[in-house]
Amino acid sequence: MKASSIQSVVIVLLLCVSLGVMEAGAGTAKTGPGGKPTGPAGKPTGPGGKPIGPGGKPTGPGGKPSGPGGKPTGPGGKPSGPGGKPTGPGGKPQPPVKPQRVTCYHRGSKCFLKYVTCPVECPKVQPKDGKSKGCFLDCYSPKCEAVCRGRKPNCNGVGAACFDPRFIGGDGIVFYFHGRSNEHFSLVSDINLQINSRFIGLRPAGRTRDYTWIQALGLMFGSHTFTLEATRTEKWDGEEDHLQFSYDGEALSIPEGLYSGWASPENNLKVERIASKNSATVTLSEAVEILVNVIPVTEEDNRIHNYQIPSNDSFAHLEVQFRFFNLSAQVEGVLGQTYQPNFHNTAKVGVAMPIVGGADKYRTSSLLSADCKSCLFSPSNNVTGEGLLSMEYATLDCTGGVGSGNGIVCRK
Repeated sequence: MKASSIQSVVIVLLLCVSLGVMEAGAGTAKTGPGGKPTGPAGKPTGPGGKPIGPGGKPTGPGGKPSGPGGKPTGPGGKPSGPGGKPTGPGGKPQPPVKPQRVTCYHRGSKCFLKYVTCPVECPKVQPKDGKSKGCFLDCYSPKCEAVCRGRKPNCNGVGAACFDPRFIGGDGIVFYFHGRSNEHFSLVSDINLQINSRFIGLRPAGRTRDYTWIQALGLMFGSHTFTLEATRTEKWDGEEDHLQFSYDGEALSIPEGLYSGWASPENNLKVERIASKNSATVTLSEAVEILVNVIPVTEEDNRIHNYQIPSNDSFAHLEVQFRFFNLSAQVEGVLGQTYQPNFHNTAKVGVAMPIVGGADKYRTSSLLSADCKSCLFSPSNNVTGEGLLSMEYATLDCTGGVGSGNGIVCRK
């Protein structure tokens, strides 16, 4: 065969091979790492050949995440407009929430009539959902600064009284005070303020003491009284309200609903629901703020601690956190004594359950009596100002072991 003929045959064979490869490739999708289909420029694609981003989510122009119809989305998959700003119905950009400005009306405050802007992280004093942190300005703090704060009791913060019952004193030390079931004890007794508690509980066979929980609080100030309590319920239902209030012996009806409230005729005592049910804030002007939450003894707690809770009682009780404004240096009570400037806490630091005694010293005859051996309160006293301690650090969170700010050390 001539050389020219051989070259012609080789060229024809090469053309046939090339055409076969092209036809095979036309029916096969390109793949990237892991064998996943890819589109132009090797970018991964999903169903229908549409581009996808990390996690297999569809993307729009520029590789940005997109939702139904290819519209761009922001964090949480919510629709977003230019610049990634959230949009509302119709794709219209939602205006950013304008932070509120807050001030203090107490003349002794360093923030008196000074307007402070709330942080962007918590722009409102009353968040719409009630679960988010709200803007808070501490009128008794040396810093005139608005901060974000949870609205329910922090059981690991100073001034807390939770669980069986476990206290965190003004000195930051954790201690337990068991008392006795169906008896009353003074938590705080000062010259112008008395706060008592009613304990509920049980004593299983073979135990030497009662398991106890705080079921009610009673406040006395001037000639007035106020009570709040967790109502007894056989089976716990979080959709029912278990908070009950009274003022000067008359039952209070505070409608259910977030931020529903009540104020005394003198406007010095205020109650505000911080959830639609079972949580509230009680504020006595220039004296105390109390965060309250009602909970049952859970099945898990019952199992872990072997409480032996009967089937006909959920032992609904209070989680409480106090914040005091003007205590005297002589303040007494199970919790109050820990706010004395020179108080020495007898609780043993480092043990699993540091217990403080003194039941006989702080026992009162009723929820609204100031007849304990160490009680200081008298209805005729209405003292403010000189000789009183402003406990502005009482909301420090001791979960980390050491608190920062105002030179106060949180100890456990």
